[in-house]
Amino acid sequence: MPETNGNVTKAMEVMEAGLTRQMQTWMAVCAHCGLCNDSCHYFLAERNPKFVPTYKTDRLRLVWRRKHEWFGKWIPGFVGAVELTEERLDEMAEIAFRDCTLCGRCVVNCPFGVDTRQIVRTMRAMATATGKQPEILDQLADAAISREENLEYFKEFYLDQIKDIESELREETGDPDAVIPIEQKARVLYVPLSGKHTILPAAAILNAAGESWTLSLFEAANYAVFLHDIPRAKRIAERVINEAKRLGVEEVIITECGHAYSSYRWMVPNWFDEPMPFKVRSIIELMDEYIQDGRIKVAMIDDLGPITIHDPCNLGRNGGIYEEPRRILRQIAPDFIEMTPNRQNSICCGGGSGLVANLDYENERLAAGKPKADQIRKTGACMVVASCDNCRHQIGELSEHYELGVEVTGMAELVMKAMLIAKEKETVAAG
Repeated sequence: MPETNGNVTKAMEVMEAGLTRQMQTWMAVCAHCGLCNDSCHYFLAERNPKFVPTYKTDRLRLVWRRKHEWFGKWIPGFVGAVELTEERLDEMAEIAFRDCTLCGRCVVNCPFGVDTRQIVRTMRAMATATGKQPEILDQLADAAISREENLEYFKEFYLDQIKDIESELREETGDPDAVIPIEQKARVLYVPLSGKHTILPAAAILNAAGESWTLSLFEAANYAVFLHDIPRAKRIAERVINEAKRLGVEEVIITECGHAYSSYRWMVPNWFDEPMPFKVRSIIELMDEYIQDGRIKVAMIDDLGPITIHDPCNLGRNGGIYEEPRRILRQIAPDFIEMTPNRQNSICCGGGSGLVANLDYENERLAAGKPKADQIRKTGACMVVASCDNCRHQIGELSEHYELGVEVTGMAELVMKAMLIAKEKETVAAG
């Protein structure tokens, strides 16, 4: 184990490296006005002062004051400035990974524009640099890198899996020629997650649209983003970037995954010194475009019942994808109900930023999800669309834990079903 002083020194180095002028401004201007309190789903769930956003960020802000503010240097007690210690570093690590999902709702409600997410990300980076990060996130990040390093070994199993999904695709769509292309020159590179539910519906939609597409060899998830370990996050993202360049694609389409979309759309361009030679979009945006342009035909799914939509933080508040999923639902759902609040002020489900993967924090995660559970219950919906895998898992668990009795689905699965209904109606009409 490293010496305590070594941990503190390393953590301080990480803090200093992250202190851009903008970060220093966010550290300095917070007035502790409390307007962000009710923005935090943790605080809404329990009304515990330790869940107030400013309390969380003050764990780092008071260390920063000790080193960078005049009063903090010479009269530290006057402003509460403190030295970083091993115990405080432990506290910061728990808060950063357990008590904040980086949802950004507090940011849009801050009158000074303080980006709490960036402060908490710095705390995560400090914890990761000193070995205090959640082990499961570390393992998942390493596994993604290992897949690339041992690609030939993984590729054989992956191709067999895709062949099985391809057979199921043909059976479900009734199209004996339906294919899932891999490693082919194409206009679109589709990047899924691990799991058939992110591959089969998208394949059906892309084929129906007559799209020139190919499936990525890699999954979209990037767990190093949760760790705020930029070197590893770049390494994981680079797998897809290199694949896209090699295949000459015009667009990289990310599956229904909030953090994957956010990282490829907004973070990746800042990590590399060259502009990306392709566009990045979510499968949600592409499906909406196909429907609007008439490239795929959909019909109302009459047996859905009341349905509502959850705005994933990384797709909505942090990505601006609000109207596209709603346009889709209005084409296929007869009884669509909005949650309140929604869009920019949508309440986080409580499972993002790696929390769903971390069983050590399961109780805290489910407790923090209560405001979202209450919001869903008020709609009276029997189904929730959650276009993010973390949100989907979390809301599914919230439904069981709080006895909501709702089904949770992704948008692509609904669109595929609506396509098949439209096709069946056309066949019947044709006689």
